[in-house]
Amino acid sequence: MKIIHIITRLIVGGAQENTLFTCRGLAEKGHAVTLIAGPQTGPEGSLWDRATAGGVEAVVMPELLREVSPWSDLSCLMKLTALFKETSCDVVHTHSSKAGILGRLAARRADVPLVVHTIHGMSFNRTQSALTRAVYRMFEQRAGACTDAFISVADAMTREAVVGGLGVADRFSTIYSGMEVARFSPDAETRGRVRQAWGVKDDAVVVGTIARLFRNKGYESIINTMSAVANACPGVHWVWVGDGPDRRRYEQAVRDLGLTDRLHLTGLVPPERIPELLCGFDLLVHASEWEGLPRALPQALLCEVPVVSFDNDGAPEVIDPGVTGELVRLGDTDGLAEAVIKLVNDAPLRQRMGQAGRAVCLTRFDWRTMVDQIERLYQKNHPGS
Repeated sequence: MKIIHIITRLIVGGAQENTLFTCRGLAEKGHAVTLIAGPQTGPEGSLWDRATAGGVEAVVMPELLREVSPWSDLSCLMKLTALFKETSCDVVHTHSSKAGILGRLAARRADVPLVVHTIHGMSFNRTQSALTRAVYRMFEQRAGACTDAFISVADAMTREAVVGGLGVADRFSTIYSGMEVARFSPDAETRGRVRQAWGVKDDAVVVGTIARLFRNKGYESIINTMSAVANACPGVHWVWVGDGPDRRRYEQAVRDLGLTDRLHLTGLVPPERIPELLCGFDLLVHASEWEGLPRALPQALLCEVPVVSFDNDGAPEVIDPGVTGELVRLGDTDGLAEAVIKLVNDAPLRQRMGQAGRAVCLTRFDWRTMVDQIERLYQKNHPGS
């Protein structure tokens, strides 16, 4: 098949990594794959250097911008429509909000046989104002009418999309976001090295978080638990992996608690370093208010690190409470603190949970499993099959 994938930006992020693995895997299977993305990157870093892996053709479309820009958006729509007609592609597969809307509208205008969209996270969600949600929902509904098949990275995304009127349930399939599972595994030597770099003692219990230092990512909730956890667990130490515009505010909040010496911030790190940093964790805490399926959760479990998470969006599809970690009602910071204290103080339980989590995630989140499922979805839904 001739397959075109479109994503708004190739920044360092879960949706982008998912898309790159999909393109690479489909090209390795013999399909002609083109990846189109806008020119913008961001402080997270860029993945353009990986875009051509495995024989994928990568194309920059200058008019594909993240911000609303009527002239650029119209120009992008026209260029995409012309490109789809010219290439006579079999499949257009879109990702992210802006590329998802423009790409699907253009594909339908060009009579592309199969139009697919992956929902990595809902463009309208609980963190937005009612007006913003309504506007995004309207555009998503229009694009949904141009979509033959939806892929959700979690069942939770399907439920939200159907309730939001994006499409009927039988047009949705859940395909979990894939990753290079072989790169994520526990390693004692790596554990010692990264903990030494953090200035963490061997007998300390490291509670880690991987997320941008930004609102809605849960740091406010984590900070609200730190005093209670520190009082109950004298050997606890926090490590936050990431950076963002709210870093100074969070640092000040921790200083106000008198816990600066118990926190290490790594700053922004390249994605290839995440496996080694996870080896230094004893527990991952994920308190984000809105996600699709947080990749940090299966990545932690692959490294035999159990997880405490709020129970929103795709997290319950990764965490089996009492088996691979603990789930806490969204926004319940007292419950979050209790779950963290429970696991910090029980090393055998953490070990059992981590081992159980790795066994589950090895197959479920392998990127090649994801690619196989996506290829079968194309074959099932393409009118020429």
